[in-house]
Order: sequence, then C-alpha cells, then structure tokens
Amino acid sequence: MHPVAQLTTAIGENVLLTGKCIRELFRPPFEWRLTFTQLELSGIDSWSITFLTAIFTGMVLAMQFAIGLEPFGASMYTGKLVSLGIVRELGPVLTALLVGGRVGSGYTAEIGSMNVTEQVDAIRALGADPVRKLVLPRVVTMVIALPLLTTMADLVGCFGGAFITMYEVDVTFRFVYEQMTETIEIHDLMHGIMKSVFFGYFIAIIGCWNGLKTAGGTEGVGIATTRTVVYISITILVSDFILTRLFLAIYG
Repeated sequence: MHPVAQLTTAIGENVLLTGKCIRELFRPPFEWRLTFTQLELSGIDSWSITFLTAIFTGMVLAMQFAIGLEPFGASMYTGKLVSLGIVRELGPVLTALLVGGRVGSGYTAEIGSMNVTEQVDAIRALGADPVRKLVLPRVVTMVIALPLLTTMADLVGCFGGAFITMYEVDVTFRFVYEQMTETIEIHDLMHGIMKSVFFGYFIAIIGCWNGLKTAGGTEGVGIATTRTVVYISITILVSDFILTRLFLAIYG
C-alpha cells in the first residue's frame, strides 16, 4: 500500500475508534474498576521514569544556559529560560515520549497478545464490546494520568534547574525562585497541561489500535509493538508543533 494511502487509512481507523470510545463513554455503567486498575499500572507506575527524566533535563538545561549565556553577561537569566523551556515544551514532550514508549507499547503487547490468541473474539462472543472493555479504560486513564505526570515533571525539572543555577551562577535559591515565578504565567502552564491531554489520548488510542490490528502470532506482536513506539513518537512531535502554534495564537 502507498504510504499516503496507508497513513490515511490509519488516521481514519483511529478516528473511528475514537468515535466508538466516545459513544461507549456515555453509555452506563462506566468501567470504573478497569479504569482504576489501568491508572495504577500506566500512571502511578510511570512516576519514577518521569521523575528521573525531568530532574536531569532541568539540570542539563540549566548547565547549558549558564555556560552559554556567560560570555554575554546574561547568565543571571538562566532560571527564567529553564523554567519557561521546561513548562512550555520539555516537560510535556519528554514525559509524553517516555511514558508513550513505556505505556503505549505495553497496551499494544497486551491487547495484541489477546488478539492473536483469540481472546478478543471471545469477548465479542460473550456479548461484550472490546472497545468498552479494553480501549476506553486505557484512553481515559492516559488522558487523566499524563497531565498529572507532566505537572510533576514541571515541578521536578524546575527544581533541578534551580539547583544547578545556584551552583553555576552563584546565586541564592530565593533569587532563582523569584525569577521562575515571575516568568511563568498561568497560560504557560496551560500550554503544557493542554498538550499533555492530547498526547495522552494519542498514546492510548495508537497503542490500542495497533493491538487490535495485530496478527501473525508472537512475531506479529513484536512488530506491532515496535510500530506503536514509532507512531507515537512521530505523532507527539508533529502534534507538538501544531498545538504550540495553535496555543500561541490563542494565548500569545
């Protein structure tokens, strides 16, 4: 199949899957137990990788800015640049990429294994909807969990950046803290949080879609899992540009 036709088909199938999720979302009863289970597995268990990524990103960013701005006599503004870069871009994007690789591939592997072993067909045979049982709880989970993880990444990243700024620029924590709080406004926070809502949706829907399309036994599961990571990464990076342009037009 031609790459353009393949892309169009993939987008169409994901839109249809999204429509089914929205339909099932408003049909009681809601699958609370499955959603809470996924929230623990996908959200809470992802805090460690988010924490480590955020703190070292903030530290490296502060080090680079402090050294790079020193010849221009502007190293005192390191805290401002670090906080703005993390809150607007690096916090949501890096969190989405890492959590997407971990969680999205897990969704594909789990649902794909069920698909090749005909467990998904068994769900249909019992009169249940696989979208309701397998897809919807995961989509809801990621739409809720990723903004929370992004918020944590913003805080931890700014703290790591402040620590290195104190060391490299020789300023007090209060000075860096005041710089960061004066620079970051509510619309800056909303940039990252709103992006992470979309990123969470993309991670879940792509992971589940690839899982439901998996075929070819265990080898097919491995191929689908790899494809999911690639699709999620590309989607996050492309959508980040589009969402950034959109939010800048709205909020400035």
